[in-house]
Amino acid sequence: MKDLLPFIVVGLASGSIYGLAGIGLVLTYRTAGVFNFAHGAIAAVGAFAFYELRTIHGLPWPIALVIAVAGVGVVGGSLLAWLARYLAGAKTEISLVATVGLLLLLQGFLIWKFGGNTRIFPPFLPTRTVSVAGVSVQYGQIIIMIVAALLAVGLYLFLRATTIGAVMRGVVDDRALVSLSGYSPDKVQRLGWMLGAGLAALSGVLIAPSLGLDASLLTLLVVQAFGACAIGLFSSLPLTYAGGLVVGIASAVATKFGTTRVLQGVAPSVPFLILFLALLVVPARRLAVVQQRPKFRPHLVLPRPVMRLAAGTAIIFLALVPWFAGVRLTSFNAALAVVPALLSLALLVYISGSISLCHAAFAALGATTFAHLTNFGLPWLLALVLAGVAVIPLGLIVSIPAIRLQGIYLALATFGFGILLEKVAYPAAVMFGTIGARQAPRPHFLGIDGTTERGFYFIALMVVLTTTALVVALVRNRIGRLLRAMGDSPTALATHGLSVNVTRVLVFCLAAAMAGVSGGLMASQAGRVGGTGFTSFQSLVWLAVLLIAGRRPILAPFLAAALLVVVPAYAPGSFVNYQTMLFGAAAILATVLPEFNLGGLLARLEGDRAARSPVRSRTDGTATAPAPLPPAGALPVGGLS
Repeated sequence: MKDLLPFIVVGLASGSIYGLAGIGLVLTYRTAGVFNFAHGAIAAVGAFAFYELRTIHGLPWPIALVIAVAGVGVVGGSLLAWLARYLAGAKTEISLVATVGLLLLLQGFLIWKFGGNTRIFPPFLPTRTVSVAGVSVQYGQIIIMIVAALLAVGLYLFLRATTIGAVMRGVVDDRALVSLSGYSPDKVQRLGWMLGAGLAALSGVLIAPSLGLDASLLTLLVVQAFGACAIGLFSSLPLTYAGGLVVGIASAVATKFGTTRVLQGVAPSVPFLILFLALLVVPARRLAVVQQRPKFRPHLVLPRPVMRLAAGTAIIFLALVPWFAGVRLTSFNAALAVVPALLSLALLVYISGSISLCHAAFAALGATTFAHLTNFGLPWLLALVLAGVAVIPLGLIVSIPAIRLQGIYLALATFGFGILLEKVAYPAAVMFGTIGARQAPRPHFLGIDGTTERGFYFIALMVVLTTTALVVALVRNRIGRLLRAMGDSPTALATHGLSVNVTRVLVFCLAAAMAGVSGGLMASQAGRVGGTGFTSFQSLVWLAVLLIAGRRPILAPFLAAALLVVVPAYAPGSFVNYQTMLFGAAAILATVLPEFNLGGLLARLEGDRAARSPVRSRTDGTATAPAPLPPAGALPVGGLS
């Protein structure tokens, strides 16, 4: 036990910071109904602001701390409150993509402004040590634990013992009732966002001395507070703080036993392992429920003759690409390779009403399986098909939480599962191994030499058109109708004697297989594929760009692939410095202004007024009923405890 004490002390200090960040997340989620994926990016902004004020401008650290935390809290909270007004009651993918867009915008700005290199963040709290039970503990660590505990207790008492706290807990449930009580719902929610942003900034400042000043690292590591939120059931502030301590101690202790390359990935993935297991074990009725009032929907499908004409024109255009693309044909090949993954993501999000934030992990397993099979001597096409089949068991595993969870909880569960695979499975020999990359050949198929860029383009185009035809056939037959019905109302589908669970399992397995095929194409196109191209962050980017491209299940994946790969190839060289920021801004605009996305612009050209109405409609043009009420026994949104 004595050997573990130093790790426990470190875990308590870092866990206190995770608890603070988790409290900020829960506070904003329960007072505004929006789960903020940009919480870590706000923490990074707070850390950089403190660094500028203290190190560059020479302000005393207490003054710099107050200005950084208060400034980020007031300004950031006000902007987030404005954004949340447009997201109230929106579908999960809408609110999720908006906050992911904010994450991309802030992270891109910090990298553009300060560079991508990690800077040394000088400690500002006392570094002298005191011996506690034979373990040297820094005074700074003690201060962090005390401050975090006091803030957690103070916020709990504020929300439970004051009138404004009671109003904050009830503003999401009934804004009209809050207005009748003499309070402005917008101002109350703005206060909640300010508190949440201030806590995020404070957690960023406190954790930066141990991590260094790195925009990407701070943005992604602070979201380890997700595990703390899961332990607190996304509703209880004391349990969330305690969950932060559990996550910190478990992560620190795991580093003691992480001696091998594979086990080294366990420690950073502990918060997401806790998140995934908590969402898998805790009864769904115990989790807080946000009632959704959908504002957006997939666009109507055009009449079939027009669709056939548009499809034919698109195929002719794609067939002519090798004759005008020139040296950029490689970018078109890379875009085609990602289309099946985006098609499968659109099938989940736009048709079945589910969501997946581990699609990059599906593609990674498909890529490594394809590389192994081709190195064993299997024909290229057979290896590609088997790569998709090999990912089906992974889709089956992910479908387990999808059976019992929906909305933001399914998104968080799949995100945690994807990070767990990235940290633990990617370094294993069955995937990318210790070398971090796999070799994959290009094909000779149907007399076409795929080793050339033009030859590979036509082979990839055939694969993409085949998967597209599969999705079109699926959407138009009975299974497609079941998926649309499940997306509209799972309860109504079950009352007709059909199994919702079987339908969810089928769609996740199919989506995983298509993403696996996409991973195989990516591996073959690049010739050498590594885990850096399949990070969990990539899953967030895919979803964000897919929504930017519009809400047409077939067209949007092609447009999204073009935005991801082809457009940057034609942009000026300096575009790479602004690409992340532009994607983030476009994602926010696409959620706030539904006509801003490419699909909405096409709808305006078509004169499709119904496509821009707030009434949701499915791809067959039929209107749907409002979203069902939360299940009996579910916690109300305003129930902070």
